[in-house]
Formats: sequence, structure tokens, C-alpha cells
Amino acid sequence: MRLAVLLGVVGMVAWLPNVSMATQATRAPFGQTGDGKTVEIVTLTNTHGMRARIMTYGASLQSLLVPDRRGKLADVVLGYDSLQGYLDRRQYFGATVGRYAIRIARGRFTLDGKTYQLTLNEAPNSLHGGVKGLDMQLWKIVDLKQGPQASVTLEYVSPDGDQGYPGTLTIRATYALSEDNQLTIAYTATTDKTTIVNLSNHTYWNLGGEGSGTVMDQRLTIAGAAITPVDAASIPTGQILSVADTPYDFRTAKPIGRDIRDGRSQQLLFGHGYDMNWVIARSETTQPRVVARVEDAQSGRVMTLLSTKPGLQFYSGNFLDGTTVGKAEHIYRQGDAFVLEPQLFPDTPNHPEFGSARLDPGQTYRNTIIYRFSVDSGNATKH
Repeated sequence: MRLAVLLGVVGMVAWLPNVSMATQATRAPFGQTGDGKTVEIVTLTNTHGMRARIMTYGASLQSLLVPDRRGKLADVVLGYDSLQGYLDRRQYFGATVGRYAIRIARGRFTLDGKTYQLTLNEAPNSLHGGVKGLDMQLWKIVDLKQGPQASVTLEYVSPDGDQGYPGTLTIRATYALSEDNQLTIAYTATTDKTTIVNLSNHTYWNLGGEGSGTVMDQRLTIAGAAITPVDAASIPTGQILSVADTPYDFRTAKPIGRDIRDGRSQQLLFGHGYDMNWVIARSETTQPRVVARVEDAQSGRVMTLLSTKPGLQFYSGNFLDGTTVGKAEHIYRQGDAFVLEPQLFPDTPNHPEFGSARLDPGQTYRNTIIYRFSVDSGNATKH
């Protein structure tokens, strides 16, 4: 199965839309933060039973029910049944991450001759926005729409100097569920002062269902021919290296875990598994393009991922260590989920050769992420 399978799906069937009925959107309380503020949860449901739940804490995808080849629904998103789990332990489950997703080396960058120091939460670096990133903020619901495509738009205004970032940044995250089992997350941001922005979503996926065990046999394709290798602190070296003849070559679908323990890659040792940015392209696009595809042979579920961004961070759940008790008392262990984060390249502000993360007043930052779900109609995916 070559890279072309990302664009033309052979032997796959998707659920056909029922245009006579509309998707639904409802909202309800989901708990309170430590300072007494109410967190809400919005439920988007289509007529095929697919259901997405989005909470205002972290603009996070709390759950997603997806049918398998027999029509049986399962939640394919790791997380907690109640708000308290998210408050007690920061793990980025389903969260919107930023202001800058992934890492900034030493939490420092220079913009127009001025150096900015960010808060450090993964010494010596700043990860996913710092000590209190967007994943820990309470967002506001500003729009709620019913079908044919139900959606919720959440907003957070990050003040000038928040975690060290310049500019007041107004961020919106719109989650939309369609009748053809497609979940879209559209991020936008505007600023009143020149700044840097890189937003993404950090959902932990298991297409067999959260709590079902390892994802190491789920087959992954990534539409990237190169990676940006990292040092021992997980910071890009500035190189762009071909994936050919390396464990990072996912241009042909293969099980996620096949090459993790083969001992050939120092990069895998640094990350205790995959935690790397793939170069999908050297520039952004206005229309989402296919960047990855994951297939689960047991359930038949297939997820095709599209984005407008040039990079894709793939993380293989390396630090799930059995101490997390998630939904339905499921224990999450190493390799029980994967994360795919469409984004700019990590540490781009310190690597001009990677492009630019700059956002000026009057401009609008955008990252559109699409998750298309379908099923394999056969009994198993060939290995």
C-alpha cells in the first residue's frame, strides 16, 4: 500500500450522508474549576450516531464516538469522565495547545531585534505554550450552530505578555461535525502587536477505542519524505533529513510499533519512541491536504487527517506509564495511543530556515485540521 492510498481509498467505504436530517449541538455544565468558574461541555451528534464532546477547559475534545465496521460505537479519544481528572494532571488530553505548539528552545526567541523569554515548563525549554498554556485556560462559547453541520466556536483572549509572548492574541477554535462523519477543527488568531503563533490539537487517539490496549499494530501512513531531527533535549538541530531507509519512513503504511525497538535510531532513543516532526511540505496551503492516515484492522476504523500546515508532529504515547486512570477506570500504558499534531515546525522562531511563525496586526493566523472517519469493509487490513 503506497502513499497514493491516502488520496484514493481502495476497498474502503464511508458512511453516506442523510441530508434529510441535521446534526445537533447541545451544551451543559461539566464541572467547576478550583476558583469556582463553570466549565461547559458541548455535544455535537450526527444521524449516524457519531458524537463529539468539546469542553471549554482548554477548548478540548473530551470524547469522540465513532462506529466500527459493524456499526458499533466506541470512544476513540483518551481522557477522563469528569473535569477533575483534567484539572488534577496536565497531560494535554484532547487539548488546544499554544500559543506555540511543541517546543521553543530555552523558551527564548528574538523578534524585530527584541528577545523574549517565555515560561519554562520542560526545562530548559518551553513546551506547548509554557507553564499555563491554552490547554489550561477557560474558553468562552461564542457561537453554537445546528446542522446540516453542527458546530461550536470557542474564544480565548490571551493578554499581552501572557507566558512571555508579546501582543494580545484573540484565538478562536471552531469544532464542526458533518453528516459524512468528518470532524473539523478550525483555528484562527489575530493580534494587536507582532508576535509568534503556532496552534494545534493534542488529542490522544486509539482507533480500537480508548482503553482497548496498544496502538502499536495500527497502521500509519505519513505523507512526508523528511523529518527535522532533534537533539537530546528534543529541540530540532536545524537539519532536514530524508526518511528513506530509516524507521521514520511511513510513506508506505506500516504498524506504528514495527521499528520502535529495532535499535537503529538514536532519535527514537531520545524520544523513547516516536516524537518527531515530519516535513509534509515547505510551505502552508489555503486548502487542507492529506497529511496522514491510520487504520485499525480489528475494528475496521480508518482516520484520514488533513491540514493546511507544513509540519506534522507524530508522538507514539511514549510517556503513558500506567499511572493514569482514565475513562471507565481504564489504565493508560505506554503505546496505548498516538498523537498527530499538524503545525509549523518546532522551534521555527529560532530556525529561519524552517520558515516563519510571525503574525502581524491586520493578519489572521489559520490552521484547519480535518479528521475523516471511514471503515474498512473487509475482515482485516493486510500487513
